[in-house]
Amino acid sequence: MSEITTPEGANSQLGQCLKAARQARGLTLKQVAERTGMALSTLSKVENGLMSLTYDKLVQLTSGLKMEIAELFNPAVAAPAPGRPVTARRSISRVGQGQVITTKFYTYTYQCTDLIGKRMVPIVADVRARSLEEFGPLLRHGGEEYFLVTSGRVAVHTEFYAPEILGVGDGIYLDSTMGHAYLNAGEATSATGVCLCTSEAPDLYDQLRQIASREVAPLGGDELPP
Repeated sequence: MSEITTPEGANSQLGQCLKAARQARGLTLKQVAERTGMALSTLSKVENGLMSLTYDKLVQLTSGLKMEIAELFNPAVAAPAPGRPVTARRSISRVGQGQVITTKFYTYTYQCTDLIGKRMVPIVADVRARSLEEFGPLLRHGGEEYFLVTSGRVAVHTEFYAPEILGVGDGIYLDSTMGHAYLNAGEATSATGVCLCTSEAPDLYDQLRQIASREVAPLGGDELPP
């Protein structure tokens, strides 16, 4: 399929969102063209509201920029934030709600997934693995994170430090690029905690989901595919 040329102004929102998303990432149109494989002239027409894009081109564009398609149609998400303007975004997570990834040794429930482009990803973690052999390779991803134990005892293993045991109410803040793992160190079948991951990367949620999905064992319900 090809792009569809439309009257001037008809696609102004798409153009404005593309420009805002590009500027928020500090990219020129030429750099966007290089990353996406799209023609510079096409991108220029889109930004100026002179051209629309078919779905396959939207996928090509957003994949190259590592962003979600919805960002191109939501000015509040795509707009850069000089002076940190109020966006009035809000999301409530109810008990039992969230997108779930379950494996034999842990369950991650991602909260507030209706918000796109989050710079912070909240996760409720149910930890069952008791050894690194069970858990698998240490996790690594961009940004930083904070883990707060809400039940049981959790052993925190990191790449450069000796393991630490955390009890209910204890928390740890760490560099997420450092290898790390949370293990069950209590007598109960599992330990639970709340993990807040943050990064400047706009695709942090996708990164985390791909990492967590490495050994998915689907159990039905809201579990995510790998």
